[in-house]
Amino acid sequence: MDLKKQYQEKAVPQLMGELGVTNRMAVPKMVKVVLNIGLGQAAHDKGVLDKAADQLTVITGQKPKVTRAKASIANFKIREGDPVGLTVTLRGKRMEDFLVKLITVTLPRVRDFHGVSGGAFDKQGNYTLGLHEQIVFPEIDYAKIDKIRGLEITMVTNAGDAKISRRLLELIGIPFTKS
Repeated sequence: MDLKKQYQEKAVPQLMGELGVTNRMAVPKMVKVVLNIGLGQAAHDKGVLDKAADQLTVITGQKPKVTRAKASIANFKIREGDPVGLTVTLRGKRMEDFLVKLITVTLPRVRDFHGVSGGAFDKQGNYTLGLHEQIVFPEIDYAKIDKIRGLEITMVTNAGDAKISRRLLELIGIPFTKS
């Protein structure tokens, strides 16, 4: 499955007809995919950050950026500047390769998978998908996992509207539930 080819040959003509657009360049497209892991315990244990960073690097093929706390929160024992997560932004060929892997390999490995929810769009048309376990990715070696961690995948489009964005994602192969 070639995502770029599928977008050019299937999604663009379909969206041009549905949106009444005559210029191919005006059709919405994927801009980037952002992966995020929240690691509240990383502020107290630096090893957690390194292990999660290694796993995210294996999944994406790109080194993650450490996100830090913007404010101190006494109840969570977090100070401003403490590491609280990791994020990776994928664009271009890496984004396409990741989406193909997500659609064809990773999502079918999720237990009791019947499609992704269609209600996770924001006002700009960006879609966020949460996975409870990083072990659904085939690259992750289960024997080397210290703890099961969830991650968040945000697909950013330039559609500007949730309905148009959903249609774009459907056409490139994201399996939404029927409801």
